[in-house]
Amino acid sequence: MTQINGSFCSMVELLDRSGELIAEMVQAEAARVTSGAAAAIALGTAACITGMNGNAWEGLPTVEGFKNEIIIQRSHRYKYDRMVRLTGARLVEVDASSGEQLDAAIGPATAAIVVPAHLDALPGTCSLAETISVAHHRHIPVLVDAAYLNYPVQRLSSFTEAGADLVCFSAKYFWGPNSGGFICGRKSLIRAVAGLDFTQYESGQHLSFGRPFKLDRTTIVGTVFALREWLDADHETRWERYAQQADRLITILSRSPAICLSPSHFTMEEALADGPTNCVVVTFTPESGLEAQGVAKQLAQGSPRIETIVLEEVLVIVMETVLEGQELEIAAALKTILQEKI
Repeated sequence: MTQINGSFCSMVELLDRSGELIAEMVQAEAARVTSGAAAAIALGTAACITGMNGNAWEGLPTVEGFKNEIIIQRSHRYKYDRMVRLTGARLVEVDASSGEQLDAAIGPATAAIVVPAHLDALPGTCSLAETISVAHHRHIPVLVDAAYLNYPVQRLSSFTEAGADLVCFSAKYFWGPNSGGFICGRKSLIRAVAGLDFTQYESGQHLSFGRPFKLDRTTIVGTVFALREWLDADHETRWERYAQQADRLITILSRSPAICLSPSHFTMEEALADGPTNCVVVTFTPESGLEAQGVAKQLAQGSPRIETIVLEEVLVIVMETVLEGQELEIAAALKTILQEKI
């Protein structure tokens, strides 16, 4: 990123080439770096509506005269579906527990079906696999939001392999730039995304919809290199490091009568579940007079600032953003709070 920051280049060529590299890495027909997964959803939706119609790229969010309805299952509504509506598209909610019900919801104005992959297989919903089957039978593209679904690393290619037409990922979840991401999938739709993105506003023939989703060259290059490093990483060692850090934290604080500590797995859905250790759960005894919310506030106001997660009555310390040795600082801060109370 330092090297590219010291060089000037054609942004169009940089985006084209970076997309080729990402597509190769995730085994997709084509790809394009975007300013995060949310931008990818908006640009992907726009591509499904406009195709290669340059006047439509410029006309959004005016969608009259185009297929402009995006189907989403009612149980799949989530906070990022508003990215679909940025394009001017109308979200159409459907209750579909079967392919037949989903098929019946498709109409002459349907431009795409959007699926948040983390909500796939909810009870009473049509699965992603069945959604793809129904949609493709009706020649409708499927847009998948898989923002953080990058581990095991095979998941990065699993959605396009299953037939999804466009898939959106966020770079921050594979340790890339916080403002980066990419969209991959069908070459014809990625071409439309390229036409819609910010570069065309200045260098193309149309004042395209995607100008607000601007990228700098460091974010583009950083996204490519972070993805490559994520795919090549020794993830078994990564999980072992989290477990070791959790064990050190527990060992240091284990003699305190005010708390109970246990290793656990914290998911991207912000819940505790079975899985490899990546966090420590701290439960405060009634005798301690401490509550998780209060301790979290004290840690956040300390120096160094320590951010934790409160789930109901427990404090969760996640190791995925804790550098080697910082678990000792966390233990010391907690120890100070416990000693002050006792």
